Amino acid sequence: MVARSLLLRQLRHNRLPSCIHARLLSTNVLPKPPQPPVQQKSWLTRKVESSPTAMKFFLSFTNALGYGSPKQMAGRRAFALYDQVCAVKPDDDRAFWQEGCRLPPTFQSWFTVTNLHVWMLTVRLRSLPEGKLYTQALIDHFFIDVEDRIRAVLQPPATPTTPYTFHSPFYINPNAPSPSDPKDNKGRPKPRSRAPDRLVTRQMKIFKEQWAGMGLAFDLGLVKGDQEMAGAVWRNLLGARGAQGIAFPEPQTPNTESDTPSSTPRKFRRSVNLVGGEVMNVAKVDIEAEETRDDGSGVHDFAPEEADLYLEYPELMLDVVGYVRGELVRLEKLSDKDITAGSLNRIKFGHVRE
Repeated sequence: MVARSLLLRQLRHNRLPSCIHARLLSTNVLPKPPQPPVQQKSWLTRKVESSPTAMKFFLSFTNALGYGSPKQMAGRRAFALYDQVCAVKPDDDRAFWQEGCRLPPTFQSWFTVTNLHVWMLTVRLRSLPEGKLYTQALIDHFFIDVEDRIRAVLQPPATPTTPYTFHSPFYINPNAPSPSDPKDNKGRPKPRSRAPDRLVTRQMKIFKEQWAGMGLAFDLGLVKGDQEMAGAVWRNLLGARGAQGIAFPEPQTPNTESDTPSSTPRKFRRSVNLVGGEVMNVAKVDIEAEETRDDGSGVHDFAPEEADLYLEYPELMLDVVGYVRGELVRLEKLSDKDITAGSLNRIKFGHVRE
């Protein structure tokens, strides 16, 4: 009994070699770990598997419903590609995008990074024999997920619901429920109304314009060279910071009253979005005033005291361009079968900075 207790203590602290551990388990000296219960197959599954005639009839029936059609197969595969290959990349490389590229933790940043990887995968899907089906299905899943996330950001439900894909910690939801929200008589959060469809439609139109613009810019960079692609990276992923010039700290003059340096006011300059239904009459927009207004997005020119951050931009653009080129070459080397039916681990993207 003492020896058995000693063995159990050593096993608990992982001090036994694996070979001794396996031998003790086989001789019933140590208790075997509990095995998960085996899930019983349904009656229909057992019946179909036991009869070739039933299997043939079942496959014919599902094919007649369209479950085995190329479009259905492309849709199911495209969802797995989007869910496990593209949509996870903002979280996988969160440090690079938020700390290296200074992207704020907003849904707009999540969309931009995910959009880049959707485009990268689309480049490979175009070469498939049925590439149009896979490409369209991938984009459909992308925008279904985007709309689901937009509704959760604009008007999140009082109680958590199952998202189309998964919850992402990459961005912060400013409208997330809090303990101070009103409760009903039973202490449960009161249900919230859905986000207005008009507002959701307008946001979806803006994201559609961004998706098309980024895809066109990177397609052009793919053809014309790294310099053009670096420009696409700067405009789409780095916020086009410094487009109107870099503001340096102004010489500080002593204040005549207190003889202390006067502070330089913080300057903002951002790109103005003139698409997606946000602006009805472009001619009436005061671009200069809009560029210098802080819209709270977090993407704007660096302040004069942060001008040194622009020195990192050439390296950032080089890293992203090299990452995009390398991943496209890697995907090109994979066979069509690997893309349409192979392991997703072989398709998954790496990190920008390995």
